[in-house]
Amino acid sequence: MEKENIAVGLDIGTTKIVAMIGKKNEYGKLEILGVGKSKSLGVARGVVNNITQTIQSIQQAVLEAETKSGYKINNVVVGIAGQHIRSIQHSDYIIRKNAEEVIAGGDIQLLIDQVNKLAMLPGEEIIHVLPQEYKIDGQSDIKEPIGMYGGRLESSFHVVVGQASSIRNVARCIQSADIELSGLTLEPLASANAVLSQEEKEAGVALIDIGGGTTDLAIFKDGIIRHTAVIPFGGNVITDDIKEGCSIIEKQAELLKVKFGSAWPGENKDNEIVSIPGLRGREPKEISLKNLSKIIHARVVEIIEQVFTEIKEYGHDDPRKKLIAGIVLTGGGAQLKHIKQLVEYITGMDTRIGYPNEHLAGNSDEEISCPLYATVVGLVMNSIENKTQSAVRLEKINEAKIVRPPKLEIIEEEIIKDDVQDTLTPAVSTSNKKNFFDLSGYLGKIKEFLDNAE
Repeated sequence: MEKENIAVGLDIGTTKIVAMIGKKNEYGKLEILGVGKSKSLGVARGVVNNITQTIQSIQQAVLEAETKSGYKINNVVVGIAGQHIRSIQHSDYIIRKNAEEVIAGGDIQLLIDQVNKLAMLPGEEIIHVLPQEYKIDGQSDIKEPIGMYGGRLESSFHVVVGQASSIRNVARCIQSADIELSGLTLEPLASANAVLSQEEKEAGVALIDIGGGTTDLAIFKDGIIRHTAVIPFGGNVITDDIKEGCSIIEKQAELLKVKFGSAWPGENKDNEIVSIPGLRGREPKEISLKNLSKIIHARVVEIIEQVFTEIKEYGHDDPRKKLIAGIVLTGGGAQLKHIKQLVEYITGMDTRIGYPNEHLAGNSDEEISCPLYATVVGLVMNSIENKTQSAVRLEKINEAKIVRPPKLEIIEEEIIKDDVQDTLTPAVSTSNKKNFFDLSGYLGKIKEFLDNAE
């Protein structure tokens, strides 16, 4: 029982950072032990632009996941996204020394290692090398070469490339949060693992993951990844448009989008109006839902058209490359009302909303099975495949809880004494004075104490 494989995924998004701890149950499904979520500060369009803020957000999400699950996180699989991601097609081959021996996993690894040495543009780094079809001694269309004879092993590859500095920044944030990085996965690939079936991948499918800062695309055909792209627009630009178009603050714009937003203006009647409280004694604002959906519609059309251009670039019009299973929408943006109908209208392809509940255990929380968590569920599945012990049980967590209250008082006294004037984040408190110190530092001290108690 001690050797249970606990997996951890960390999704560093533009709007939220999610840490998820899970394990496989006896039925092979994913059982979620704990989820931690924090507002993503310091990330723009999938790229880290403020190290300190990102570290704090990661620590907050990790601590919440640890508290809920009773496990201490050691290492994580992280999703990588951002507008710096690009993909290329590449073919390469090796000549085997002994053609009399059957092809083994080592030969394929040798070929992959060779591709990993490809010369990239300055400042770029290879993230993934994904083999597609193989050729053995000129014989093409071989899906699985292991166990076959041949002297020349050739393969076409889908190579995902990203900016080295962006990848290193992510790695640094994780190390600074006292966690090890066990793997990097392209976010659309993680989402694909969570929401696509094998039949869809075989038939041909385009996965569109609409996040806060970016929209990710992954195209599969014959069970193989064919194309990936990252479009630098997401749900946040829709919120910005509402903010500008209706002259309201960001918080109100986000609420309007989530509660009343629709991607299809025809669904709203002219007389449907929402009243929004005015700022500091000003008159409330009345906003027509029809106008709201027109603003949303214009931006969603732009995002979908850019994605559709990428699908056409892959060669969707070619009968051999046709995506029979159509489009699967996932990510937070997929929850927008009537977006499925709009995508079908623009692309002319069958569309469904992708939920990660297929791989989750039956007793999972309903919130986790919404499209918002598709990427992080995929990252946990990826971590399970790595077979690493990513988290260990906090054996003395109950003892730590007993000792904690008097320690908190000491901390509080110290902080008030030192008159710390830090970022003023309110904390849950019994005394008013507690509202005046930095939450992350406070949590850090508790965490440090718990670690020492072990």
